[in-house]
Amino acid sequence: MLEKVKKVIACEIDPRLVGELQKRVQGTCLANKLEIKVGDVLKTELPFFDACVANLPYQISSPFVFKLLLHRPFFRCAILMFQREFALRLVAKPGTKLYCRLSINTQLLARVDHLMKVGKNNFRPPPKVESSVVRIEPKNPPPPINFQEWDGLVRIAFVRKNKTLSAAFKSSAVEQLLDHNYRIHCSLHNREIPENFKIAEKIQTVLKDTGFSEKRARSMDIDDFIRLLHGFNSEGIHFS
Repeated sequence: MLEKVKKVIACEIDPRLVGELQKRVQGTCLANKLEIKVGDVLKTELPFFDACVANLPYQISSPFVFKLLLHRPFFRCAILMFQREFALRLVAKPGTKLYCRLSINTQLLARVDHLMKVGKNNFRPPPKVESSVVRIEPKNPPPPINFQEWDGLVRIAFVRKNKTLSAAFKSSAVEQLLDHNYRIHCSLHNREIPENFKIAEKIQTVLKDTGFSEKRARSMDIDDFIRLLHGFNSEGIHFS
């Protein structure tokens, strides 16, 4: 990469590997093009960059993806290697077995493509899992959606993705959260709440009016969730 680009910023948590990398470029014309940030990439403030290339520790795959996607200013693309199943979840479509909250959240913010499979025998020693390389290109401009609100809704829907939304929203914890948020919303907008008000009834009314009461998260796409979120928000129900 140093031979192909103007500058490489490398993040590495292992000081032994940092030392090895420094030795490889020391005294060469490439040394001035390399900057090394030593530490946990999840806790590191990322600088401006055009492209990201990474073979990550697989246990930080999800938080790293969303750190990238919420990074500003926008980057052009990322080429990343993940555990095979994680990579397939990123590109999964509604109605498929691997479709989940990770799938829809990633696809809301980016275009994701599966580029190639990498067998475990390409590593020494071979790991227990297969790997895949994916390309992520953030949508620029991003969709005009509050991501915290969006993720709050999607989180509830995908806790039991095979349940109907009507059933998923009957959880007492969900009702308590939305009731709390609704009362804050009404207070901020000087709206009076009737004495006999019940959040459960209001939730079910929104689900029926939007046509999603009997739908299941596993088969809903981004446009479906955008319509549902708008339905809740227009009635003063918020998720963050």
